[in-house]
Amino acid sequence: MQISQLKCRMLTLACLGATALPALPALAQVQASGEPPAIKGWRAETVTAALPQAWAMAWLPDGRMLVTGKEGTLHLVAAGKVQDVPLEGLPKLMTSGQGGLLDIAIHPADKGPNIRVYLTMANGSNSENRTILVQGVFDGKKLGGIKTLFTASPSKSGGQHFGSRLAWMADGTLLMSIGDGGNPPQRVGNMLARDQAQYLGSHNGSLLRLTAEGKPAPGNPLATRAGALPEIWSYGHRNIQGLTVDAASGRVYASEHGPRGGDEINRIEGGKNYGWPLQSFGADYSTREPIGKTSVPGMVDPLVAWVPSPAPSGLVLYTGSAFPQWRGSLFSGSLAGMDLRRIVFDGNGKVVRQEKLDIGKRVRDVRQGPDGHLYVLTDEDKSALLRIVPDKS
Repeated sequence: MQISQLKCRMLTLACLGATALPALPALAQVQASGEPPAIKGWRAETVTAALPQAWAMAWLPDGRMLVTGKEGTLHLVAAGKVQDVPLEGLPKLMTSGQGGLLDIAIHPADKGPNIRVYLTMANGSNSENRTILVQGVFDGKKLGGIKTLFTASPSKSGGQHFGSRLAWMADGTLLMSIGDGGNPPQRVGNMLARDQAQYLGSHNGSLLRLTAEGKPAPGNPLATRAGALPEIWSYGHRNIQGLTVDAASGRVYASEHGPRGGDEINRIEGGKNYGWPLQSFGADYSTREPIGKTSVPGMVDPLVAWVPSPAPSGLVLYTGSAFPQWRGSLFSGSLAGMDLRRIVFDGNGKVVRQEKLDIGKRVRDVRQGPDGHLYVLTDEDKSALLRIVPDKS
């Protein structure tokens, strides 16, 4: 099937709507594509526009925010003012390509004065690198005592596909995404990097479930499989850069980059195979031929597959009070699309439609703040932090 046919198929699915589609296997729902309609009734307030190459944000218990910068910076945002936070003991950072200082998570049990902060980052050099998880203690002024908790294996080369997002589960375990390592001709050992996603002896191309100390979480469903690394929770992922947990239901959602087309939203279950690169709606960058099949028995179909690619980054399930009509919807940031995409579910968890909020800039991250508003980080040399508020004009 050529990419034009793929696009036609996906657009047709989007136009048919939820009621016209037959039941799909496993977790699959409506697979929507194309440009969703823009919605009004909101506006973006600029909190600050002074964040260098921002990548991710997290709130401290006192309402202040920490923001990572790709080049290895950490910033404290309070009342619209930005303060640099020294990083003491950060391992060697690899910043070429997509590498750098990436996601951030605050330990949910810590209330102060000392707060455990978790960071993901690309570590090493262009010729040998990997994604790692580090932890430090924020004392209100600096992040000190930084130590490495987890190192993905095997190492790779080049500056592509590190992931990486973090999300806490209700049981206190930490989810961490690892990218597949890169596009062909990129190799890891004797196999194409992307084929690592189907190899349980590699962390690359998987979603991990760890303890707060960076160890394999008890009960990981693949840990007893011969040759499988015990940290792996799900696999068959290309490059997850959006990850969120529904606190009410415990459901885990992830957004990941496809190749030329085929970006996805998935509902993640432990032990499941999400298909990459055997199952995909995308095409090879060089040959433009489809990669794998669009559905494979035993592999989980996506909730949403986008053709063309909006390049999703950042994901949150909205539960706030600022926009009651949005509760229960996913919001996915979009780098190429320069928007926020709202994914709407019915009462059975089935995707029924999409809408978009035109931001006009590349969106790197989206989170819900403690005030019930959505917050957006833009992807640029001087990134903006935006707050989405109702527009009553």
